[in-house]
Parts: sequence; structure tokens; C-alpha cells
Amino acid sequence: MKPEDFLMGTHQTGWLEHAGVPLFVSDTRLRERKRLPRAAARWANDSGGFTELQKYGRWTVTAREYASRVRRYRDEIGNLAWAAPQDWMCEPIVIKGGRVGRQVFAGTKLSVLEHLRRTRDNAVELSMIAPDLPWAWAVQGYEPDDYLRCADMIEEAGIDLTSQPLVLVGSMCRRQGTAEAHRIILALRARGLRRLHILGAKILGLRRYGHLVTSSDSLAWSADAFYAAQKHPDNRLILCGGSHPKGGKNCANCLTYALQWRERVLATLNTTAMTSNLGVAA
Repeated sequence: MKPEDFLMGTHQTGWLEHAGVPLFVSDTRLRERKRLPRAAARWANDSGGFTELQKYGRWTVTAREYASRVRRYRDEIGNLAWAAPQDWMCEPIVIKGGRVGRQVFAGTKLSVLEHLRRTRDNAVELSMIAPDLPWAWAVQGYEPDDYLRCADMIEEAGIDLTSQPLVLVGSMCRRQGTAEAHRIILALRARGLRRLHILGAKILGLRRYGHLVTSSDSLAWSADAFYAAQKHPDNRLILCGGSHPKGGKNCANCLTYALQWRERVLATLNTTAMTSNLGVAA
């Protein structure tokens, strides 16, 4: 994975104008803006599926509404590399509902198979509504066979995933450092899907198999800064070595820290990739 293919997730939409690195920005943030920023670098659009399914257990945004906004982002922000479809994550907590830490999940109460069908059907609908937009296809699942079944379902709809410039892999963020996640990636590659993007990547996972994927995105820098500050009095911990405007107590919204974090991650991944390519690490 090349440095330019590691997308830094952010909820600060204004960073598109001046961060100068590839970003991953959610529709849930951009839709709130009347005036959109102009992108200084390549970026990709997150559909906001995690938030939708977590809060509501369903999509409250129609494909036509979403496509209309993505067209606006492409035209007004510029530099849009690709946009994620409105896919359906397949983790048990998303389907059954419940609580993880401070997050409460409504639960879709559907089967994994139905999530796969809806993931495929939405991507097909988006490509028909707006064939001019740079949609990326996504495969979802929980067990390795689920991902292969999702790929089969998409190809049965007439889409050759092996020829796509990028295929997104979802429902991986809670287990990306595991052997199972590694097996999922290997299974997809063996099926001919070589240009993979891991949604919501964890750095532990990328250290293990980053050399096997084309790109990834991560918002982990913000959570790292926030939780590090929780261990200090008054939740105050400045990690970037500078000072924050408006009295910010930590670096959870700090571009300087985010860029520093990104450089450290890329340095680590480059070292891991070198050893992997030499056959030292799998």
C-alpha cells in the first residue's frame, strides 16, 4: 500500500481545503454544510453506513438522495477519488443490537444473507441512478464464506469485481488484527479480487496484511487522542507539541496531531511491508 492510498479519516470537513493529504470524509458531516470546501488533495466519501445502522437499524437516506449529494461533492469539492455505497455491515452487534461501550446499536434484526442482498442491490441502484459518479463496489460479510457469497451475488448481477479499480471490504474493524481477518483478505485475493480497500482499518491489522491490500482508511488518531486524555486530570492532554485554539483540551480534533500520527503509521507500515516482501512476515 502506497502512502497516497492511506486515507486519513476525519469529521472536520474543513480539512479538505488545507490538510494536503488524502482524506476519508463522511456524508453525514458534509451534508450539513451549505458551502462546501474545495479539496486540496484526493479524498473519498464515506456513506455514513455505520452511523445509520447503529442509530436506526436501517438506512434513512434513499439511494437517489445520496447520489444527488455525491454529485454535488464531486462538482463543488472536486478531487473525489471514489464514493462508498450504502452498504450493510454484518457484525452481530449491528444485526442483533445492544451496547458496546458508550455506543448503543438499534439492531437491524435481519439475517447476514439479507444484509448481503441489500448491499448488492444498493450498489446496483446507485450505478443505475448515477453511472457518471465514481462508485466503489463493496463486499460485506462476517464469516469468510459470507464475503465470497457477497462477491458471487454481485457478479450474478453482471458486475465483474475482478476488473474494478477498487473493491471495499467492510465489517472488519472489530477484528482486523486477527487471523480470521487475514483469511478473509486471502480468500478474496484468491478469488481474483486484488485491489482491496479495508474500511475503518486498524493499524494492528494493517501491520499484519497491509502489503496485501491496495488502500485503507482510519480515524483511529482521534480516538487515540481522546482516550489518552481520559487518563489525565480534566481530560487535558496535548499530544501535538503545540497549543490549541478555542481552548481545546486534547488532540481529538487536531490536524497537527493527525498528520503526526499519519506519518508514524506510514513509517511503521513501510517497515512491515519491507519485511513482508522479504518473506520475514506473512
